[in-house]
Amino acid sequence: MKQTKQQITPSLGILHLDQGQLQYQLTRLLPADQLKPFVRHYWMVSWNLEGSESYPQHVVPNPCVNLVVERNKTFFFGPSDRKFTYSIHGKGHVFGVKFKPGGFYPFLQAPVSTLYGKPLEVSSLLGVSAASLEEVLLGDIPIEQKVKHMDQVLSACLPAEDREANLIHNIVQHIEQDRDILRVDELSTRFNLHTRKLQRLFSQYVGLSPKTVIQLYRLQNAAECIEQGLTCDLSQLSQDLGYHDQSHFIKDFKSVIGSTPEEYMQGSESVPSDKGRSRLE
Repeated sequence: MKQTKQQITPSLGILHLDQGQLQYQLTRLLPADQLKPFVRHYWMVSWNLEGSESYPQHVVPNPCVNLVVERNKTFFFGPSDRKFTYSIHGKGHVFGVKFKPGGFYPFLQAPVSTLYGKPLEVSSLLGVSAASLEEVLLGDIPIEQKVKHMDQVLSACLPAEDREANLIHNIVQHIEQDRDILRVDELSTRFNLHTRKLQRLFSQYVGLSPKTVIQLYRLQNAAECIEQGLTCDLSQLSQDLGYHDQSHFIKDFKSVIGSTPEEYMQGSESVPSDKGRSRLE
């Protein structure tokens, strides 16, 4: 996989990333400085599987809005609370913008929860058409030029920084990095915020509840542990994740990851109901 000094390579919820990189090339690049309060990174996935079987890439979503530029399928997508699968086949590529948790609200100026299951057309916010983005970002030009073009498009409608958006980003980052955070009340205490205010802010800025965000990250952590062979004691793993009942852990794992922990250990994953969403970020 091509490396650049700006490229970011953690899995970020992409399941079995090492296997996936044998099928496609994933590149992540940082935006211009003025966009960094809002945008986590740009991402591009390219592949050539002509003459080969399709490859189903499974992804546990992050609590982020993504702008996905794909031929005739260009939209803003809100965060999801379930694993989704993108079937890679033939030859193609996709360009995306991954906003920071809370970073899309200043552009949208409406609760991000309103995007749940309802993709948003780009022209409503960016002042450019989906077709014009596709022509440039899916064209045969160097990726550095694509990044520069996306910088210009977003900078043309740059909102003012939002203090609460920055706070929410810090809270979500804390959930991601501190694996000991298992409950919403722990988060409320840590940031000295009433639970109800925390829930309201997450609905407005993230689009998912704080409980759901914690669950997504902890189950993503569990999947990573299983992938890396760090645990085979599911009872201990469920306790480490704050579950007092292993059956509840198994139920949640399957609802988010798409298979039971035992099936995941064996490399068997069922395809979820939201198959085909175009976000390999």
